[in-house]
Amino acid sequence: MNILSIQSWVAYGHVGNAAALFPLQRLGAEVWAVNTVQFSNHPGHGGFTGQVFTGAMIGELVRGIAALGVLAETDAVLSGYLGDESIGEAVLDAVARVRTVRPDMLYCCDPVMGDRGPGLYVRAGIPGLLHGRAVAQADILTPNQFELEQLVPELGDGPHGVQVLADAARGLRGRMHQPGPRCVLVTSVEAQETPAEALDLLLVFDGGAALLRTPRLPINPSGAGDLISALFLFHLRDGSDPVNALERAAASVWGILQRTAEAGSRELLLVQAQDELIRPSRIFRAQLL
Repeated sequence: MNILSIQSWVAYGHVGNAAALFPLQRLGAEVWAVNTVQFSNHPGHGGFTGQVFTGAMIGELVRGIAALGVLAETDAVLSGYLGDESIGEAVLDAVARVRTVRPDMLYCCDPVMGDRGPGLYVRAGIPGLLHGRAVAQADILTPNQFELEQLVPELGDGPHGVQVLADAARGLRGRMHQPGPRCVLVTSVEAQETPAEALDLLLVFDGGAALLRTPRLPINPSGAGDLISALFLFHLRDGSDPVNALERAAASVWGILQRTAEAGSRELLLVQAQDELIRPSRIFRAQLL
């Protein structure tokens, strides 16, 4: 499996491509990583150094890959934090380039915009680009609950029940690329029905909707959303049905988070807990809604 992953990069820690690259490689995928930014660390540490790349730079790298004649071998494109609106344009151009020579490829868009608490933390123009154009090109969307509310403005900011969130995701699914699996995986769901000691994931797909519940862990490290997007894409592209892909991805992420919590680490322990990618220590089953 060949995956073109266009995301952020940090030298220290695991977010963006630094959260997706090794896990995808550990599972056996070849990853062509194009970095949208290069920072010393993620901004959650309170400060960082580095730079945001331009859309022109991203486009140049994609054109270089295309010149090798390998775009037809691309099984999937994965995008995350964009950094700048021009980078979003470059990502959509890359998706179009790949689809021209590989119509059956899957585009997984993690519409990174923000989260509850900090709110929006991307530059102006990015939410509009994601809402107006990226959704229409995506086969898979992996917003958190806050990002779902941005993509479906009529939903408002809650609180919401599971069925209300599922209906919003179904509406979003209707705007996505066709033909395609058109899966919407909502991560970090805290619905009205979600117990305080749990965290839910909500999946809307061609066969309906499913909810997967995991025990809440006493940490909230950056990069967990980037990780589950990459793993869900991998398992779906590898032949799993959407519910099984959700279960496999969720089990691995929860296992890594548990190991991270036990170690008291602020950063995901991807290398130390890599066995969770292959043989998760605990399996969670999704319930059809």
